[in-house]
Amino acid sequence: MHKFSSKALVSAFCAALGLAAAGCSQIATLQATMAFKDANQLYRGQDFRAAVTKYQEAIDLCRGSEPDCSDPRLNPAYFFLANSFDNQYRPARRGEPANDELLAKAIENYKKAAEVVTEPLTKQRAMEYLVAAYGPDKLNEPGEAEPILRRMIELDPSEPSNYTYLSRIYEENGDYDQAEQLLVKARDMKPTDSGVYVTLAAFYNRQGEFDKTMEALHARAEREPNNPEAFYTIATYYWEKAYRDFTTSEADKMKFVLAGNEAIDKAIQLKSDYPEALTYKGLLLRVQATLEKNPTRQQELVKEAATFSAKATEVQAKQRAAGAGE
Repeated sequence: MHKFSSKALVSAFCAALGLAAAGCSQIATLQATMAFKDANQLYRGQDFRAAVTKYQEAIDLCRGSEPDCSDPRLNPAYFFLANSFDNQYRPARRGEPANDELLAKAIENYKKAAEVVTEPLTKQRAMEYLVAAYGPDKLNEPGEAEPILRRMIELDPSEPSNYTYLSRIYEENGDYDQAEQLLVKARDMKPTDSGVYVTLAAFYNRQGEFDKTMEALHARAEREPNNPEAFYTIATYYWEKAYRDFTTSEADKMKFVLAGNEAIDKAIQLKSDYPEALTYKGLLLRVQATLEKNPTRQQELVKEAATFSAKATEVQAKQRAAGAGE
């Protein structure tokens, strides 16, 4: 018994009825749309092996005898076909031919999706997953990702994540100046996005540039004056510098602790039941106590630190109880 593909059956059906090319194309598109819907259902159910078959069927039907699908509404099938292959790939089994073939097919279809899909979000996702395929967890070929990211920047120069991904490639290759330039570019392209300041701060922190780190974090807080997490983050960096950096002088440690206290007080003012902020208030006070020369004042700081630690524990317990009762 012979098996025929849906594409072959449509062609035979059209030929038998003597349908015009336009009519045949409409039937094929309808069949492709139905296959695409079936594939999406399988994809949502995480049956990626079966989804691959259905997405490929949808693409083949839509393409007919042409190199590309004639209906742009079905072009996202390339992305989902790629991602269905990608979801079956296992990094731990790298080197096994069948497993490696899954990633190769994912890359092939991510590239196709990035080329033909017109819907911005899906196109962006295709390129992001393509970059990830060349990342350290998979092929570990960052040089292959660079031109893709350059293209992503060309397509959407206002999207900061594209600069961030490309910056990380340069950073990992030791080109710190180029990495910094890209992150600064991302900030300048979207200065209202708080994420660009956090990313820039993390970069400077990895390079040991504390002043620039804090400058970026303070710039973020200026743009989010009502966000307690922005001030909490500032405080954690000040505590880290004062407590863990043994090259810092006592005078600078005290300066950082006081700056951290100012930031954490702002976070608690904005959100009094913020357990992480309450915890760090206690930690900052303990560091301040070790720097204090007056014994009486030192004991006061230790007691105050204990009060904040107890408050943090109390708030956490209440929040856990409230969560359990929902």
